[in-house]
Amino acid sequence: MTTIILLRHGQAINNTKRILAGRSNGINLTAEGVDQARNIAELIRPLNISAIYSSPIQRAKKTAEIVAATNSIDYFTDSRLIELEMGEFTGMKYENLFSKYGNVFLKFYEGDPEIAHHGVETFHEVKNRISDIVNFVSKKHLDQKVLLVTHMDPIKAMISNVVEIKPKSLFELVVANASLTIINNDHNKLSILAINLMNMSRYQKNFI
Repeated sequence: MTTIILLRHGQAINNTKRILAGRSNGINLTAEGVDQARNIAELIRPLNISAIYSSPIQRAKKTAEIVAATNSIDYFTDSRLIELEMGEFTGMKYENLFSKYGNVFLKFYEGDPEIAHHGVETFHEVKNRISDIVNFVSKKHLDQKVLLVTHMDPIKAMISNVVEIKPKSLFELVVANASLTIINNDHNKLSILAINLMNMSRYQKNFI
């Protein structure tokens, strides 16, 4: 059995400014995001992680770097963990996006073809690529614990690969910055052990 631990990157500038960064370069962690990454790195220590894979996007790589250094382990980047391709929506503020196009996030989870028409990666595509890397590391690191540093929607996609969730519930689900989602893969039988696992003090805040 392999334990897959999905970690969303720490708080980044786009989170506080409520901008759809997509795969844009130069989006750094905030000072709080760095602290979040350091705290979760310490929380992970007792798990004895065997390998770390990260999205190649800067905010995820920085989070992986902090966690890797704290746990004395190297990390590797893998494009299957990358953020969504947001197409024409890249760089837009949430409020402008919603006022112009409606609830595009709900449409994304519903598989509305309008999303793809704007150059946005489909939820089906995200589900396939995150499933692919989970299967890959499950075989490569059998009976070990593996950390995957990624973004909110790839994590939601993996959760929906394990349990059936309605699009509206997926939209309303918040995967907090620097939180852990833990999944066991026992001979291709997947089970969720935790969602939004993080330092207890953070549950008292409005996390993003």
